[in-house]
Amino acid sequence: MTGFGRSEIITEERKIVVEMKAVNHRYCDMNLKLPRRLNCFENTIRNLLKEYIQRGKVDVFITYEDYTKSNVCVKYNREVAAEYIAYMKSMVEEFGIEGSMSPVAVGRFPEVFSLEEQSVDDEEIWPHLEAAIKEAADIFVASRVTEGQRLCDDLLAKLDEMISMVDFIESKAPSIISEYRDKLIERVNTLAANVQIDEQRIATEVILYADKICVDEEIVRLKSHITTTRDILLAGGPVGRKLDFIAQEMNREANTILSKSNSLEISDIGIELKTTIEKVREQIQNME
Repeated sequence: MTGFGRSEIITEERKIVVEMKAVNHRYCDMNLKLPRRLNCFENTIRNLLKEYIQRGKVDVFITYEDYTKSNVCVKYNREVAAEYIAYMKSMVEEFGIEGSMSPVAVGRFPEVFSLEEQSVDDEEIWPHLEAAIKEAADIFVASRVTEGQRLCDDLLAKLDEMISMVDFIESKAPSIISEYRDKLIERVNTLAANVQIDEQRIATEVILYADKICVDEEIVRLKSHITTTRDILLAGGPVGRKLDFIAQEMNREANTILSKSNSLEISDIGIELKTTIEKVREQIQNME
């Protein structure tokens, strides 16, 4: 499911901003974008976010600003300065160039002076960073819960449609057998006029046909799967993976009904049932 969360914590020493956004994905794919000085917290952040996220492609953006004056320091590279001075003296001697060298002039050369970021105090930074992440994650989860409720309502409506289709198939199944028996007798009468019909043989053929097209077990399992899906949805919590498996089983039962069907009415409803199951499964694959 999609979702968004943002948190901002500002103190006298620092500013931390955490943004999280997610798009539909059947697995958990987490992408962290951190400033270099916070890279040491990456594994800790991932483990923390696993408490909030089980599914979805999630991008997490964290920015950090340090307001303290001691966040950088000047580094004097003596070896680099010595090399510059040695080469300049060599040029004076070799080419007879007159001139003077001052610390200001030497200091302008690259890498003689450089700025280095001070190392981050993990124990001081982490409580603020953790608080920002948890706040953003709570908002993120709340947005997904809202979307999840809308998705749940739509799925429950589709389950009602599915149970109506299954009820229709169940009501039509017995009449198919009686229709087959009538057609069989009519065919025998047409092909063998004035010949006495063997009721025992007709009954045997009808029984064999009934066994071949019987979908009672499939109907019972489909109804059970639909009821289980409804119960799981109403119970709430992370349900995506469990319902994905049940949807596969429902699709298998619908395929079996279609393969056994010898009725245009049941075939039409069976195709519609299968289509609805596929829609349900697509939505389930995006659920937490």
